[in-house]
Amino acid sequence: MTDTPQPPPSHDLVGIGFGPSNVALAIGLREQRERAAADPATPVLSGVFLERQAEFGWHRGMLLDDATMQVSFLKDLVTTRNPASDFGFLSYLHAVGRLHDFINHKTLFPLRAEFHDYLAWCADRVGDQVRYGAEVVGVEPVRDESGRIAQLDVVARTADGARHRSRGRNVVFAPGLTPRLPEGARQTERVWHNEYLLQRLEGLEGGADPGSFVVVGAGQSAAECVDHLYRRFPRARVHAVFSRYGYSPSDDSPFANRIFDPEAVDAFYGASAQTKAEIMGYHRNTNYSVVDPDLIDALYHAAYQDKVKGAERLRLHNTSRVADVHEGPGGVTVTVEDLASGKHTAVEADYLVYATGYTSADPRDLLGEVAEHVVCDDRGRPAVERDYRLATSDEVTCGIFLQGGTEHTHGISSSLLSNVAVRVGEILDAISARTAPAVRPEEAVAFGR
Repeated sequence: MTDTPQPPPSHDLVGIGFGPSNVALAIGLREQRERAAADPATPVLSGVFLERQAEFGWHRGMLLDDATMQVSFLKDLVTTRNPASDFGFLSYLHAVGRLHDFINHKTLFPLRAEFHDYLAWCADRVGDQVRYGAEVVGVEPVRDESGRIAQLDVVARTADGARHRSRGRNVVFAPGLTPRLPEGARQTERVWHNEYLLQRLEGLEGGADPGSFVVVGAGQSAAECVDHLYRRFPRARVHAVFSRYGYSPSDDSPFANRIFDPEAVDAFYGASAQTKAEIMGYHRNTNYSVVDPDLIDALYHAAYQDKVKGAERLRLHNTSRVADVHEGPGGVTVTVEDLASGKHTAVEADYLVYATGYTSADPRDLLGEVAEHVVCDDRGRPAVERDYRLATSDEVTCGIFLQGGTEHTHGISSSLLSNVAVRVGEILDAISARTAPAVRPEEAVAFGR
């Protein structure tokens, strides 16, 4: 007689991905358990998070030495939801002995590398809730006695090829962003996406310095790449290719920044499709294909200084696009087309860097047969409830929540740090309201439960 395999234990939520959004969610779970220890009326939720990386990491390839955050440190993982939390950025500074130094620095915008350290500090403190080295490869339905999908099994593959199942009454997708390349482009030893810039450059150490680079893109990351390469390799020529006439400045003014406030999510969500499109059009310059004005000034100064010296190391190919790329054993030939004149120019370079943005992962790619029950809008995009729950047919009674990929329903801040603290609070409230707690706080600790 063959023993029937035991089903995995059920959690109130299973988190897919452990970037900043789900780290913030794990913090919310921990704080909820701490409140429940003092107040038995507080609901208790158990959770486990699955992350394919071996340890916490957030855009490591762009942790450039001088790069600063584009968002205030007050919009960390907790402060706008719970200012008293000891998981705030100021608590981190106090813990590492830099609080007074930061105060004297008189800035709202820490170095990106420092903020990464803060995120890692938070992730480490809630590390009992995450299984690293677990790449999610699929989600399978678990049906109740009535035949409806009441739970989901999240299947993850580890480095040794083993597969593990984590069962949840709710699943929270936060898989992060995927680097986007132009159609037909692919990454090689000489063609990179900026997501991996520093790792690729580290691989060049010990050899001769590159003689030239081509950077494609008009946004903040593209400008940072151009600036970094120009300064790091003082004898190299850096070609910047973008379709605009020049780098466009980001709008960081106080009134425009209200588009990132939690209240703006309510206004956007309740608006008509036409109004949503108009709002996105009006305020794209707060976040998309725009550059910090100080960096624009620095790049213009560098280009002008080159002209004064008679050595044009920084070459700006504006109103242009990449028409063709040919990679040979000694480098890359990039054909640049001037959009105004139609003229083609062959640019010889050692390396080509695409700073062409990212795409949000579509949860339906992992949902398998459950995806058939996802409700979509007239453009084929997933419909999402105000509490970030994926809209489904009545066949599905469990909750599928999204952190990211909700820009069309919740606005610009849907995948940004600006609203992460408030967003996870709303998701936890929604899960608490629809899920009966399975365990008491002293029991809901490790991913193995």
